[in-house]
Amino acid sequence: MENTARIGIVGGGITGLTAAYELAGRGYEVTVYEGASTLGGLASGFRVDPWEWPLERFYHHLFASDRDVIALAREIGVPVFFRRPTTAIYHHGRSYPFDTPLRVLRFPHLSLIEKLRMGLVIAYLRWLGRDWRRFERERAHEWLMRWMGERAYRTVWEPLLVGKFGDEYQDINLAWFWARVFKRSPALGYFEGGFQAFIDRLADRASERGALIRRSTSVKQVQPAGDVFEVVAQGAQERFNVVISTVSPRRMAEMVPVLPEPYRGKLTSLRSLGAVVMTVALDRPLTEGLYWINLPKQEGLPFLALVEHTNYIEPSHYGGQHLVYLGDYLPPEHRYFQMSQDELVDLFLPALERFNPAFDRSWVQGVWLHRAAYAQPIVPVRYSERIPPIATPIPGLYFASMSQVYPWDRGINYAVRLGRDVARMIDEDIRMGRVRDIDAWRTAPRPPVGMAP
Repeated sequence: MENTARIGIVGGGITGLTAAYELAGRGYEVTVYEGASTLGGLASGFRVDPWEWPLERFYHHLFASDRDVIALAREIGVPVFFRRPTTAIYHHGRSYPFDTPLRVLRFPHLSLIEKLRMGLVIAYLRWLGRDWRRFERERAHEWLMRWMGERAYRTVWEPLLVGKFGDEYQDINLAWFWARVFKRSPALGYFEGGFQAFIDRLADRASERGALIRRSTSVKQVQPAGDVFEVVAQGAQERFNVVISTVSPRRMAEMVPVLPEPYRGKLTSLRSLGAVVMTVALDRPLTEGLYWINLPKQEGLPFLALVEHTNYIEPSHYGGQHLVYLGDYLPPEHRYFQMSQDELVDLFLPALERFNPAFDRSWVQGVWLHRAAYAQPIVPVRYSERIPPIATPIPGLYFASMSQVYPWDRGINYAVRLGRDVARMIDEDIRMGRVRDIDAWRTAPRPPVGMAP
């Protein structure tokens, strides 16, 4: 029997598209609103001539343990392949490959005892310490320094925390770190055609199931109106029985002004960092086969990650150009969010000589700058107690964002899982009569729509 509920989804990222795909497949009438012209959110890509594949605006890859997204990719017919690119740490002006036991043993700046101690701690976290809830009562900074030893921690792991969380790194709980080492795999995955190929196929499959996807349509407000919700988008209104919001917590609080406390308080208490990523196209490789280099803050570099994408994916997919990401996670008020692209180019490019003394600006074939104000949730001690539930206090209104995938780190795998979880929850709530009258929208007076798909 066909389901009669109308469901509006705010946000055309991975979570929103997955939910649309699932709910449309269950027979619901689904509309997705995306403010950008391109779907995919933080995983979306861009393409320039003469590239064959689009490139992600913010660097992405999969782990072999990312079962949810791999299963969905198989279901919708998008091939995934895995490789083992070289990752490294930067220490005292030099990059050291650091992604196999032998390479760790060869690292000259830690003693054998320090390396063994570090390895035992990682083994404990990965294989024995699966009760993550007790880890969230510990600060990763303090716990790792105590058990690994100060030099091993400051050399290898503190740069990771600083790179992810900036000045907030000492407050991050150990459960987040546990999840990183528990799920990480040496083999990294990528979609044939890039992440945008997966996103576009997912959107196409959702559309084939009947979902309507409105690009370049920003939602201004979601307002309960009797037994339905009014979604106000660029001056027009539509009515739905159920609404899912996949925007940032603060945007959710602004968009739904009638949310009660303490739910609104949970939303506004969550903190996050933004991302600034510059992609540079070169006419030759920058490094000798290194894919990812973690950069310690004390090295004085203007960015905290260098990712040479084409040491992982062949340059032939990008017109023979060699693509390098230069990235940082920063508070939204940081000066990098106000600086022009030319100003950041002048700041970032001289640092490339640190990785290849022969580097010259004549190598540069193109530069693209991307910024996002909401990119990395900050997860302090007892973070699970701060997370707002997916089902809001308003029946029929749901909130699903990357701030809720904890203890896992934000990423496409957990966006897929969250999208499927909220779809199952809504389907059950509708069948059990826990949402607004599913026939009310058909009889209520409806304002003009006036929006093009």
